[in-house]
Amino acid sequence: MAVPLAAWLWLMHLATCLAAGHGMAGKKEISIDGDLVIGGLFPVHEKGVGSEDCGKINEHRGIQRLEAMLFALDEINKDGSILPGVKLGAHILDTCSKDTYALEQSLDFVRASLTRVDGSEHICPDGSYAVHDDVPTAITGVIGGSYSDVSIQVANLLRLFQIPQISYASTSAKLSDKSRYDYFARTVPPDFYQAKAMAEILRFFNWTYVSTVASEGDYGETGIEAFEQEARMRNICIATSEKVGRSMNKKTYDGVVRALLQKPNARVVVLFTRSEDARELLAAAQRANVSFMWVASDGWGALESVVAGSEAVAEGAITIELAAYPIKEFASYFRNLHPYNNSRNPWFREFWEQKFKCSFHTQDCSRYSLKTGKFEPESKITFVVNAVYAMAHSLHNMHQALCPNSRLCDAMKPVNGKRFYKDFILNVNFDAPFRPADTESVVRFDRYGDGIGRYNIFNYHHADGRYRYQKVGYWAEGLILDTSLIPWAETSIPVSQCSDPCKKNEIKSMQPGDICCWICIPCQPYEYLLDEFTCMDCGLGYWPNETLNGCYELPQEYIRWKDVWAIGPVTISCLGFISTLFVIGVFMKNNDTPIVKASGRELCYILLTGVLMCYSMTFIFIAKPSTGVCTLRRLGLGTSFAVCYSALLTKTNRIARIFSGVKEGVQRPRFISPTSQVVICMALISCQLIIVIIWLLVETPGTGKETEPDKRYIVTLKCNNRDSNMLISLTYNVLLIVLCTVYAFKTRKCPENFNEAKFIGFTMYTTCIIWLAFLPIFYVTSSDYRVQTTTMCISVSLSGTVVLGCLFTPKLHIILFQPQKNVASHRVGTTRFSVAAASSSQSQGSASQYVPTVCNGREVVDSTTSSL
Repeated sequence: MAVPLAAWLWLMHLATCLAAGHGMAGKKEISIDGDLVIGGLFPVHEKGVGSEDCGKINEHRGIQRLEAMLFALDEINKDGSILPGVKLGAHILDTCSKDTYALEQSLDFVRASLTRVDGSEHICPDGSYAVHDDVPTAITGVIGGSYSDVSIQVANLLRLFQIPQISYASTSAKLSDKSRYDYFARTVPPDFYQAKAMAEILRFFNWTYVSTVASEGDYGETGIEAFEQEARMRNICIATSEKVGRSMNKKTYDGVVRALLQKPNARVVVLFTRSEDARELLAAAQRANVSFMWVASDGWGALESVVAGSEAVAEGAITIELAAYPIKEFASYFRNLHPYNNSRNPWFREFWEQKFKCSFHTQDCSRYSLKTGKFEPESKITFVVNAVYAMAHSLHNMHQALCPNSRLCDAMKPVNGKRFYKDFILNVNFDAPFRPADTESVVRFDRYGDGIGRYNIFNYHHADGRYRYQKVGYWAEGLILDTSLIPWAETSIPVSQCSDPCKKNEIKSMQPGDICCWICIPCQPYEYLLDEFTCMDCGLGYWPNETLNGCYELPQEYIRWKDVWAIGPVTISCLGFISTLFVIGVFMKNNDTPIVKASGRELCYILLTGVLMCYSMTFIFIAKPSTGVCTLRRLGLGTSFAVCYSALLTKTNRIARIFSGVKEGVQRPRFISPTSQVVICMALISCQLIIVIIWLLVETPGTGKETEPDKRYIVTLKCNNRDSNMLISLTYNVLLIVLCTVYAFKTRKCPENFNEAKFIGFTMYTTCIIWLAFLPIFYVTSSDYRVQTTTMCISVSLSGTVVLGCLFTPKLHIILFQPQKNVASHRVGTTRFSVAAASSSQSQGSASQYVPTVCNGREVVDSTTSSL
């Protein structure tokens, strides 16, 4: 601190010498005497062009704000409750909207402090002594500056002399750094609140790809830096960042507009600029005949001067302004001002000439008045008044603490700036003056000396035949917008995105290093969106829901009784079932007739039972798969065939054994009695049962879901056995069919009254054809469970129908329509295994009644009346 302070002391010493040598009599300032004097810095003039320091009068930000401070001082001095017996004075200077000029002007504020720091006489370089015409009154505190650049420069100076400073408009986030600006406070919030509000506006309208333009200097640069940080937190990308310098001309502004056009997808342009820069940028856009969706900081705010002449290209803009309320008392005060009653403001006559375009030298300017026309108060008048009142309330609290019983004691001559700032300014808290009755507003500072963040949000649009700012919302730690007040929000919200939004079933494939540009990749139909970057498989049996944020279980498909695929097989099975029961009934009624006896009653009934089982299998295959149904399918299919073909094999084997063993003197074959035949048949059936039981033990029956790779939206409920295992289980039945067919072929020439060998042959030949067709069809149709199941049911029913039709239809025909043939027309006295010799004389009497029968080249007796 010692080195910078010494440098500043030398600078002040030099400035005093220059003042003595050259004089500063031409400098305009406002000096109002008082017991305590506060300084003021206002941009009375705009920034000059070229080498000029000052430009034209700044009506709103200069004159109005300056008069607001004077108005506040008048009201405070009239108020007996604030600093009673103590008069506040003022020393107000012009900054010309330029930081270096403001720093030069602010040297006046530290002259008294310089005198206090070093009381010795200062010797100028030429040997003369520094002139102290008048000992300046110590400045208690400073109100200002306006621009952040100005406040930063001035704060760096004032902190060296412990002079507190309260700004009414500087919003740079840098000024919150108490390690560097430890005597600075402000009635406005820092820019990062504004940046946060702007980022929330972009997110509200889903503008994720924007360009930015910032003014050179602390306000624009720190503001846009804070905005970019907030934007990154909300996944908002910056397409291009442009900066406008302090001495730019029209061509350079045109270049900024052209740079913005290089990013056509970034339709939104965020401005963190001074009002002058915003005005020139709009003018450049007007010249280029282009328009953007502007989102602007309080540098633009709700100023008419910014959009004047560029209303068309500014239409639709969203702007931010610090939340403030109009002060009617100030409006009345300002409208009553006149050059002849406002002599304390040395710039007022210049303002008057510029506003009314008159001259006090050539024409009478007194005929004009501020009372005519509409008065538009500057947006930060409230904060100027609050800043002056905050300084006054802090002094009042300090006066009450240090000088409770006197007007102004030695403890405040001069004011201890460090204690004044830390103990009183930072802790001040009072209701805002001149606020409307329905408004709650408290003036206070946080621990960084910042004001509370509250912003109004405006939309600039054309309504009722003119362009105007319409308040559409506000921000106070959260965004509130009324989109019904924004014309384009009701019709079509502008799009400002690097990439088009992905469709509902697509994910984003991000580009390297960019969170706002992506390629949309569609998910598979069976995938849902885990997040906007990931497709996730629902898994077999599940399908994405309508919103693609999860999956639901697909309904399981199986053949239902009302389906066409079920009606056909069930109808066939029902007809076959009825026919089989009819045959059984006819046989039981004619159980003792010769044709029934000769057919082998016991095996016929077993055979008919097998046929019934074949028809019943249709119902089991059509039924909804379950563990029980799947068990019955495995057990029933092979067993029903085994019952049929075991009975047929037993029949054909008996016939073959009888006629292959018929020789003279040969004894009767064994195991041809009815009981033996039933036992043999049951033994053959039990072999199939053993196979099925082993299968059930090896592969536990149950159900499973099955889908095809190209049709995952179809889930089939099936039994968990494989088709190959099903066919393997039928291998034994194939063996029975082959043996039956062989025996049927061997006994094909036996007469029809010998156990229907010819009809058994027809049955087996047809069965072989059916099975030869069924096996490939079963495999070919495996892709469609409905066709496969229907094919299976019909094939099984056909197998039963062939047995029923070929074996039992001829017998039914005789029983029902030719009963005369159902008699024992030929009987012999010998046993069925004796051979009658045609030449024997003992049988001459019966020769005319005996007709020998030949089977496979051998003569046998008629056995139509024999029973199994």
